[in-house]
Amino acid sequence: MSSEAAVSYASLILADAEIEITADKLQALTKAAGIEVEPIWANVFAKAVEGKNLKELLFSIGASAGPAAGAAPAAAGGAAPAAAEEKAEEEEESDEDMGMGLFD
Repeated sequence: MSSEAAVSYASLILADAEIEITADKLQALTKAAGIEVEPIWANVFAKAVEGKNLKELLFSIGASAGPAAGAAPAAAGGAAPAAAEEKAEEEEESDEDMGMGLFD
């Protein structure tokens, strides 16, 4: 596992436990997992998320992807959004018809 991935997972663990993300805590978690991580990665990542709510940040990325994708075709012209919506509806229907829903 790469150092970046290990520090990312450690930060998610701390965020889920609602514990402040610091370089020392990231180092302690990765060391407890048996993963050797250079201290620079823990420092860089701790500074990047300092003062931010990591859970809120992660959930806002997923929420903002939908409207941003719809805004680009709207700027191009009026017919493009309608075609995109029809295509999206067809794809959704085909998943349901095959019985491959998320909660089946």
